[in-house]
Amino acid sequence: MEMNRYNRQMMLPEIGQNGQQKIGNASILVVGAGGLGSVVCPYLVAAGVGKLIIIDSDTVSTDNLQRQILYREHHVGKSKVWEAKKSLQALNSHVEIIAYDEYFSKKNAIELVKNADIVVDATDNYKTRYLINDVCVGLDKPFVYGAIADFTGQLSVFNYKQGATYRCLYPDEQEMIASQKQSVGVLGILPGVIACLQVNEVLKMITGYGNQLNDKLFQIDLRDNQTCIIDIPATREGRENSVMNFEIAT
Repeated sequence: MEMNRYNRQMMLPEIGQNGQQKIGNASILVVGAGGLGSVVCPYLVAAGVGKLIIIDSDTVSTDNLQRQILYREHHVGKSKVWEAKKSLQALNSHVEIIAYDEYFSKKNAIELVKNADIVVDATDNYKTRYLINDVCVGLDKPFVYGAIADFTGQLSVFNYKQGATYRCLYPDEQEMIASQKQSVGVLGILPGVIACLQVNEVLKMITGYGNQLNDKLFQIDLRDNQTCIIDIPATREGRENSVMNFEIAT
């Protein structure tokens, strides 16, 4: 590991050389390379994570460029994950980057999550979020949740030390899926705000500084900079339903 690269980070007593080594040994799976993922990935790579696994089946479109800042105009029409991998490898050649140009699904979810220490939910649909949750609970892996719409964003850490799951927060999967709109407006900077906070939660879990957002939901509205944190009760029903759906998936 090139320690000089991370000197300013290692100057923080909460991280130091030991914490940087932990970051360098960590394997992170990022599901989604869009608005959130295109910010999460560069900051994880810049921080020096040992392995970054990215999965997304989408291609870059012109209307992505307003908020998906990892991509450039000449990337339009090309695979997000392959272009992301090239850009990220140029940022830090010491990070192992594995890209999957496919959907995150029941066919690949277990194998992908097995190979990660922490999962980052950078998706934009409920069906995938519930699958991430169930597999993470089934394999006892924590995941960092982020969601954005219009001017507002949410953030939490699920299944951390047997804490609350996504199904504790939103128990009715079918209702959530049915309520999802095809597309919603989003302020271009909003993904950056939430994604940076997601990376912060990942680094906290790896190195141990600060307090995690497990069993809590952070919310922000950029129109007036209002933020709040609410408690998420870790329910027995939420965990049991997560485990049951994991067993069905397997």
